[in-house]
Amino acid sequence: MGDTTVTTLEGREAAVLPPVAEETGRGPLRRLRTPRRPRLWFEILLIAVSYWTYSLIRNAVPEQRTEALHNADWLWKLEHQLGIAVEESINHAVNSVTWLIVGMNYYYATLHFIITLGVLIWLYRSHPGRYAATRLVLFATTGVALIGYYLYPLAPPRLMTNTGFIDTVLVHDTWGSMASGDLKNMSNQYAAMPSMHIGWSVWSGLTIFALARIPWVRVLGLLYPTATLLVIVATANHFWLDAVGGLVCLAFGYTVARLWYGALPHALPKRVAPPRLDPHPATAARGRAGGCPPAAAGVNEQHVPADGNRPTEDGHPPARPRPESHR
Repeated sequence: MGDTTVTTLEGREAAVLPPVAEETGRGPLRRLRTPRRPRLWFEILLIAVSYWTYSLIRNAVPEQRTEALHNADWLWKLEHQLGIAVEESINHAVNSVTWLIVGMNYYYATLHFIITLGVLIWLYRSHPGRYAATRLVLFATTGVALIGYYLYPLAPPRLMTNTGFIDTVLVHDTWGSMASGDLKNMSNQYAAMPSMHIGWSVWSGLTIFALARIPWVRVLGLLYPTATLLVIVATANHFWLDAVGGLVCLAFGYTVARLWYGALPHALPKRVAPPRLDPHPATAARGRAGGCPPAAAGVNEQHVPADGNRPTEDGHPPARPRPESHR
């Protein structure tokens, strides 16, 4: 159907497939059939600008303290009604083990940057065909989270009043945390819903689990978001329902990638297809003149002398038979 046939040198007909369109799909969302190779300089610039923009917008959201505390009280009451309000008990239990809670404070402050960037670098090097789609999931997840910060300001449990939550960052004086010292004035303290610690960690964990080949690495991929969930609750930085908000944002990110690429990131080709080589202009011209597609015009093309004798494989004319002498 739609194929073109050409006659080979041996006299047989062979089918030549028509050129494959570079883009497929209908409507405004048209996906590439084969992913393009990411460019390192562009990716570094894109990630840097995107994170700077995210931080700028997140911190530009007005710190509506009164509304944020009111929302936190309402959410805490809702969790009591649902029977899942155990954050305070976990917070006190872990805080009693100094080395553990200090480690969790540093985990919360640093690891979501390190792991997320590490996964992006791993994708770029080992799965270039899946890199752009997986990066799109991360960007879409983070982008929609900004809407939540604006529409639903929420105080973390550690900043609530009239509760027994322990602010582990202040009690143990964790260096480098955006919630301690002068750094707390550079970060919006009332942007707890949704939790991007959960959004980013589940993104990292699912990516590792889906694409890694070593079994214990895949297991670590699943353990990472589980440990992150424990950390955000034990340090009183988030409620359970903040984690649910992060998962909703991540589901939105995967939906965007699925619509754009026509498949989930792990189902795309691992490698980027090599660029298609164009035929020589002269060969393409002869092919068009003879009614053959350019891609097939130069296949096994050899010059045939006027006497009809074809050259051998090494390019030399065949040996002519000696004429028999008449006696």
